[in-house]
Amino acid sequence: MPAPGTGPIRSIRRRAVSAAALAELPAGMHPVLRQVLASRGVGPAELSPSLAALIPVGELPGVQAAAARLVAARGRGERVLVLGDFDADGATATALMVRVLTGLGFPDVQWLIPNRFALGYGLSPGLAELAARHSPALLVTVDNGVTSVAGVARANELGMQVIVTDHHLAGAELPAAAHIVNPNLPGSTFPSRHLSGVGVAFYLLAVLGRQLAAAGAVDPAAVRALLNRHLDLVALGTVADMVPLDFNNRVLVAEGLRRMRAGRLAPGIAALCRAANRDPARIKAADLGFAVAPRLNAAGRLEDMGQGVACLLADDPRQAQALAARLDALNHERRGLQARMVDEARSLLAGVDALVAGEAPVLCLFDPGWHQGVVGLVATRIREQTGRPVIAFAPDGDERLLRGSARSVPGLNIRDAIAAALRGLADPDIRFGGHAMAAGITLPATQLDRFRESLCAEVARAGDAAIDPGVVWSDGELKPGDLTLELAAALEQAGPWGQGFPEPVFDNQFLLLDERVVGGSHLRLKLAHPGGGEPVDAIAFGQPPLGRPERLRCAYRLDINWYRERESRQLVVEHIDCD
Repeated sequence: MPAPGTGPIRSIRRRAVSAAALAELPAGMHPVLRQVLASRGVGPAELSPSLAALIPVGELPGVQAAAARLVAARGRGERVLVLGDFDADGATATALMVRVLTGLGFPDVQWLIPNRFALGYGLSPGLAELAARHSPALLVTVDNGVTSVAGVARANELGMQVIVTDHHLAGAELPAAAHIVNPNLPGSTFPSRHLSGVGVAFYLLAVLGRQLAAAGAVDPAAVRALLNRHLDLVALGTVADMVPLDFNNRVLVAEGLRRMRAGRLAPGIAALCRAANRDPARIKAADLGFAVAPRLNAAGRLEDMGQGVACLLADDPRQAQALAARLDALNHERRGLQARMVDEARSLLAGVDALVAGEAPVLCLFDPGWHQGVVGLVATRIREQTGRPVIAFAPDGDERLLRGSARSVPGLNIRDAIAAALRGLADPDIRFGGHAMAAGITLPATQLDRFRESLCAEVARAGDAAIDPGVVWSDGELKPGDLTLELAAALEQAGPWGQGFPEPVFDNQFLLLDERVVGGSHLRLKLAHPGGGEPVDAIAFGQPPLGRPERLRCAYRLDINWYRERESRQLVVEHIDCD
């Protein structure tokens, strides 16, 4: 999130709310909360996220046959090797699969995460050969595999069967796996295409548990308890991967957060919360996304995500604490590296001819000194600063190749744009995959200029939809009587908020009573509503002093501030306009 008042923001606009949408919600609901939910299309059936409201697990494409193959593996005592990914979604999916398979009585479950710097993303032929050293009968991928045509073929040659569980978009050819479980397979009619990798793993394990219970192999109540016990992993991975929080995903996140707040969370997640200075009893989705997940992701970005998975699998709190401390140290290192690379990217942009920079609909940035594990974060920050889709490239360890990470803006499917741009570039080293909003690509260095030109042409065809207008969307003004702790709590409880289901933001004119810098770079404000009422405290992160203007227009979130076990209302300022 850019600092208030910075980046491409040019205007504050208010969300439209139809009378019909408002009429569907209970008349006794607080009018502000009613308007917020109606503007996001929430109907009466979505007011209480609970597991009973989940899309039935058996409807996920490929899940029944894949579960049956796992039932057979358990009966035969086969070794199962779980192949994860090196981000937080992949790590949580790996830990979930290992914990639940073990809990369901599988006698021999192992796991393996590829080193991104040596083997790259997904089930590559090299990873298949490494997996074969473990002598598994069955490979189960989590959060990867749907584009791993060559890797699955190599696994088959080596005598291993493969179950692919993934949520990424498929390529032109599907891998020859024994089974593929993915809500985004061609022809899929699954109602929610936004399941994360850990969400897909959860669905498969739920069906597996049902099949084993139906066969009399396990107790149904024990299966439910086992799955519920690990919803903290599902919530963390879902939020971390920034998939849209449709109702189905909100159910999974809400249930996981509920367990965390009740103190029922894995020792590793509890340790990560402590490292991030977050109290699990008051944990929110935003805490998972902006505090806990970055520490977990730091392992995969800089070293080896195996450390992150080990933390999630640790049952000894002391071991979990030691692993979380290491992840926290890596995250500090990652933040310093990221800050340097972002500064270099800004300098790179400043050196580009103004006309070219002004017209380029997408930015392809490369520096030979950048770290491939952090380019995704650099792309995110530059997108926030420019309002344009960005791909940041770094050397991948092979002098011939570059590895890039793309971040898009609303209105542009960056994965599809990359696919179109690559049609004229035939090279066996080119690999790519991802989502509408984020993607990865490996490219020969000699092809970068041609790719940049082709991608700019593809994005230009999308027109204005591919340029983020930099708007702050507001849910309207709040009256003095609405700036209460009670409404802040009601808004918090109406979540979880996140990607695709944005936390409520309001805008008002305020009188500025006081301002002071806190924490070196943040601004603490005391504001008065022109309509009366008690002054209210506000915090604007990363905001330099304003020079004490008399009036401000602020876009803000109504938040709860905890200090010394006491709670008070607080405004968290997203954007400031000074009169």
